Amino acid sequence: MNTKIVFTLAGPDQIGIVDRITARVLDAGGNIGESRMARLGGDFALIMLISVPTDREGELTEKLASFQKEGFQTFTRKTVVEEVSRYQGWLPFQIRVNGADHEGIINSITHYLASRGINIESMNTDSVQAPMSGTLLFSMEAVVMVPPNLPPHTWRDGLTEVGNTANVDVGIAAFKG
Repeated sequence: MNTKIVFTLAGPDQIGIVDRITARVLDAGGNIGESRMARLGGDFALIMLISVPTDREGELTEKLASFQKEGFQTFTRKTVVEEVSRYQGWLPFQIRVNGADHEGIINSITHYLASRGINIESMNTDSVQAPMSGTLLFSMEAVVMVPPNLPPHTWRDGLTEVGNTANVDVGIAAFKG
C-alpha cells in the first residue's frame, strides 16, 4: 500500500538542490508524480506529490525534514488522490492575462473566478521589464475548471470586464491539454 504526500520546500537557490531532493525521495522508495519548481527572487520553491510505501512514510518525512538543517523551510502533508469524478462534466479553459503590472491584478481575476464557482487548477504569473521602455509587464496563465451549469457567455463576458477594469487584456480559450 502506498501513501501520497505533498511536499513543499522553500529557501536559498543553489545548484543541485533538486538532485538532492530527488535522491532522498528515491532512497526512501518514493516516486515523484506531479511537481512544480521555480526560482523566485533569490529563493527556490518546490511543491511535489510523492507516492511512498506506507511502511516507509516516516523514513521519507525524516529525510525531507533534514533540509531544514540546510536553511530550507519544509512542509509535508498526507493527501489522497482526488476522484476524477469530482469535476466530471466541468469544462477546462485556459486564461491568459497581459498588461502593465500594478497591484491587484491577480486578486481581481481570482476573486471573480471564485465568485462564479470556477476552480483554478494551475496558475503561473510573471513580471518582466519591457525591452524598450523598461515598463514592468505582467502576465498570467491559468487553467480553470468551469461548472457545466455556468453559461459560457456570462462568465467569459464578466471576466473580460474585470480585465477591462484592471486595464489588462484577458484571453480565454478551451484548454486542449
